[in-house]
Amino acid sequence: MHKGLTSLMRAERSVRLHLGVTLAAAVLAGLLVLVQAELLAGVLSGRFATGALAVLAAVVGVRALLAWTQGVFAGRGATGVKSALRHRLLERLRELGPARLTAHRSGELVTLAGRGLDGLDNYLTGYLPSIAVAAVVPVAVLVRLFAADLASAVIVLVTLPLIPVFGALVGMTTKAVTERQFVALSRLGGHFLDVVRGLPTLRAFGRARYQATVIQQIADAHRSATMRTLRVAFLSSLVLELCASLSLALVAVPVGLRLLGGSLDLTTALLVLLLAPEAYLPLRAMGTRFHASMEGVAAANAAFAVLDRAGDEPGPETAGERGAAGTAGESGREAPESGREAPEIRLENVTVRYPGRDGAALENVSLTIRPRERVALVGESGGGKSTLLHLILGFVQPSEGRVLVDGTDLRDLDLASWRARLAFVAQRPHLFATSVADNIRLGAPSASPDDVRRAAAAAHADFVASLPQGFDTVLGERGTNLSAGQRQRIALARAFCRPGASVLLLDEPTARLDGRSEAAVVSGTAELSRGRTAVIVAHRPAMIDLADRVIRIHEGRVISDTTHRTPITADPHSTAERRATAEPEATADRQATAAPAATADRQATADSHAPAEPQATEPQIIAAPAATTAEPQDTAEPQDTADPPGAADLPASAASPRAGRSGDGPADGDGPGRGEAAAVARHEGSKR
Repeated sequence: MHKGLTSLMRAERSVRLHLGVTLAAAVLAGLLVLVQAELLAGVLSGRFATGALAVLAAVVGVRALLAWTQGVFAGRGATGVKSALRHRLLERLRELGPARLTAHRSGELVTLAGRGLDGLDNYLTGYLPSIAVAAVVPVAVLVRLFAADLASAVIVLVTLPLIPVFGALVGMTTKAVTERQFVALSRLGGHFLDVVRGLPTLRAFGRARYQATVIQQIADAHRSATMRTLRVAFLSSLVLELCASLSLALVAVPVGLRLLGGSLDLTTALLVLLLAPEAYLPLRAMGTRFHASMEGVAAANAAFAVLDRAGDEPGPETAGERGAAGTAGESGREAPESGREAPEIRLENVTVRYPGRDGAALENVSLTIRPRERVALVGESGGGKSTLLHLILGFVQPSEGRVLVDGTDLRDLDLASWRARLAFVAQRPHLFATSVADNIRLGAPSASPDDVRRAAAAAHADFVASLPQGFDTVLGERGTNLSAGQRQRIALARAFCRPGASVLLLDEPTARLDGRSEAAVVSGTAELSRGRTAVIVAHRPAMIDLADRVIRIHEGRVISDTTHRTPITADPHSTAERRATAEPEATADRQATAAPAATADRQATADSHAPAEPQATEPQIIAAPAATTAEPQDTAEPQDTADPPGAADLPASAASPRAGRSGDGPADGDGPGRGEAAAVARHEGSKR
């Protein structure tokens, strides 16, 4: 029996009950064969009166009832085992978090949790009962045969082991072939899902037909693996049937000769001929069902491999989170209660290393984020900014050091209660194929329709009113019927719908957005972060300007940490771009009413930057060279509408604005550029 499944069945009380009834019914039905053979032999030989036929019919009826009971309880037990295994698998994947899930293709995991584990039906409803029957019935039959006819019993005893021996020899080949077939099935499911998700990109680059050919090749490989499995299964059945037939012939021929010679009575001969096949039948059935169950066993092996691999790399979840949400478990404590006050988050000498990767994602990082402080994390892509967010979220644990929340180690907290205090907006928010309202209330299932509308209004998601069914509009998978900016505003509304959240985490929320969408998201973020501890991964100047403090991370290390105590003016280019993308009437109104203020702001910005120029080479200011080259662009009007060389590497709000640009299209790059350097330089200048 499979060790992992055995331990799983022992842990589930209802499964133990169902499988216990299943095995008992199977064994009892097998033992009733002895009674049935005795009655049938007696009736046919005339030893029993015809009245024994009623008893024989009752025995047959009881066997049928036991077979029905076995099927019902086996089905329920199999459903319980699959449900428990899926729950453990999904729970473990959730514990691993996004950082470690990158080692697994989502399509293969979907195939494993769905089609793969469904293959356990044959193992649980067929193979397991056959093992119990094969362990009991042949022994009982042999005992009865020894009592009835010693010669026939010896022949059965000698030939009976041939079936499991040949079955084991063929079974080893079957196991290897079936595992290869399941790998081919997983590859097919994983690749097909990847192709479906990337179909727009494939069509845009003219590779859709080629991928169709690749899928055909993978499908052919799966078909070939399946046919090899079937050939081995048929060969196994042939071998087992041949062994059983030859063994029965060795029993039947001497019995017939002795019966003709008068050395054996008719009743005994009939009993031997009726019982001998029942000695071989359980072993043959076990071999046949073994082959039918191998696909499910391969899936179970893959599932337990994921669980065992995760066990070698402890996940961040505490025992408390595995309990009820929001309650501390045996080793997890409630997150520090401070009402709705924003907490202090402190990292002490934190180092994070991902398995299979060279170098550390974060190395010896120490910083303190004070309550209600807005911190911007800037730096090159891959520098470790998102890893820092994952630390706060509890998705990963530090390899060294610790993360403290109001002085309590995050590893000692119940993560469910801690995450109830978080609002997270990802760079690519995941929207589910359900209504807009359900997506917004994801973090607050009890939110009323009015709460959902207020959250959408606060996030500037006014476009929802123009959808076909408004908030009841069902979105496509991953929100494909919305633009990037609209998806980002839905994610922001989701954060607004968590009134109890005291910590706001944002991972480049304005990446790939145009000026109009960026302005809406920045405005919503400014409102959402008020009174909360906020950590914002940002490249765009407009988002950086929201921060009270800017931390630059490079190759996993904090290389600069600047603060200021006065509000920072908006980036002039970002402001100009928003004016260019707004409606003409609104633009005219703003120009008529805000021109003096805007001019004063630009003059104030230029004045504040001018004296800082000679200090731009201070060694602790990492961004000084970039700031020096970016200063003229921050105060000058755009000269033309053409993209200068390298403009694709700039944030949209730092590049020259384009005429007629509107909608939620992708921006010209997500990485840090001159606009980011200028925004950081303004923070540094303000501090000086």
